[in-house]
Amino acid sequence: MTVLSPADAERLRQAFLQCREMQGTLRQQLEAYAAAGREIFPAYASAVDRLVARLGENGGGETAPRPGEPMPPFVLPDEAGRLVSLQSCLVRGPVAVMFFRGHWCPYCRLNVRAVIKAQARIDAAGGAIVAIMPELQAFTQQFKSDAGATFPVLTDLDNGYALSLNLAIWLGREIQQLLAHQDLASFHGNDGWVLPIPAAFVVGRDGLVKARFVDPDFRKRMEIDDLVEALRQAAAQDS
Repeated sequence: MTVLSPADAERLRQAFLQCREMQGTLRQQLEAYAAAGREIFPAYASAVDRLVARLGENGGGETAPRPGEPMPPFVLPDEAGRLVSLQSCLVRGPVAVMFFRGHWCPYCRLNVRAVIKAQARIDAAGGAIVAIMPELQAFTQQFKSDAGATFPVLTDLDNGYALSLNLAIWLGREIQQLLAHQDLASFHGNDGWVLPIPAAFVVGRDGLVKARFVDPDFRKRMEIDDLVEALRQAAAQDS
């Protein structure tokens, strides 16, 4: 089994930094990093392709809440240990409930950076963000601190909430071996190797989903313009 060498790990880190600073849309940044990853660590890219194909065949994420359906409630601890509910998030307006794989995931870090850069637009649209991850509090704190986020980052321990939305997936042995350099057991407090499908749900104050982005390919995320527009439309419907 191919493993990531220290030299290639550094090449990936440099590629991430370049993609993070490049001009363009979130999609362009993600595609650029995916292309770099395919060149630097082809075994992992090919394994991800196989995982995505398997998830697609099994309808990965398809049964998650759709527009017009209620968003199931949650009560989860934030990075400071305070319990946060969906209802409390909706008090002031619509909220985008965003699932991230973890603080270690470069695609998530690109995603959250793009969201933060759009924070003024999100505020102007009348919306808010809440992030959900399967990591322990120390790592949600790190994710929030590294990103400079002002929104709550919640811990979904053992992917309980993601499971209720049919978003939790087992990575499989091949991915587990290729990601052996990441200590997911410490990050999650278990060795299950289960992660959420990264997804975004724009929820109106009525608790109904107004828009969603669900793709079993974690290299793809909801475009920021689409996120802002969905929040704007949801806020208009609430007024």
